[in-house]
Amino acid sequence: MNITVECQKRPEGSKPNALRRSGKIPANLYGHKGTESIALTIDAKVVERLLKKGSVNNTLIELQVTDVPWRGKTLLREVQTHPAKGTPYHLSFFAVAGHGDTDVEVPLRFVGEAVGVKQDGGVLDTVFTELQVSCAPENIPDVIEVDVSNLNVGDSLQIQQLVLPEGVTAKAEPDQLVVSVLPPQRSSDAGTESVSEAT
Repeated sequence: MNITVECQKRPEGSKPNALRRSGKIPANLYGHKGTESIALTIDAKVVERLLKKGSVNNTLIELQVTDVPWRGKTLLREVQTHPAKGTPYHLSFFAVAGHGDTDVEVPLRFVGEAVGVKQDGGVLDTVFTELQVSCAPENIPDVIEVDVSNLNVGDSLQIQQLVLPEGVTAKAEPDQLVVSVLPPQRSSDAGTESVSEAT
């Protein structure tokens, strides 16, 4: 997914709370020029649309700073939210061009119905719902599919068994567990009754 966002350089001396009251969200751009950063403002409605479509450390965003001018591919690295209202408070973008491979978090989508769940009443236990990977910005996958349809009770999949897109490398340990099928949960009614009788 590729999203284009327009923003402006933040006026010097402007107060963040005053900007928010006027419908602007403060933001910063890092990585575009060594250790320098640019203070930005983005229209609150644009931020709202962005957060519906994209996610932190996953979505490639074409950021256009209209009055610097600067345009380039970035990742949304951080979203600070208001502690009480939960509304966006501040955004941080990182320019990825010229930095080689970058680390991102990609959601896992579990597809298929495990044999051990379907036929034997087992329980699918997912350890991860997203995976940190390293890849070129243009190769960032929207999602990584994990096929669980062949898993029986007691079976599991490790990170090294996942089918990753070309050019994408997992950052976690290869033998880390991603998903497993647990045995059916047994009723504990008898144990509960004996405990209640004793009390």
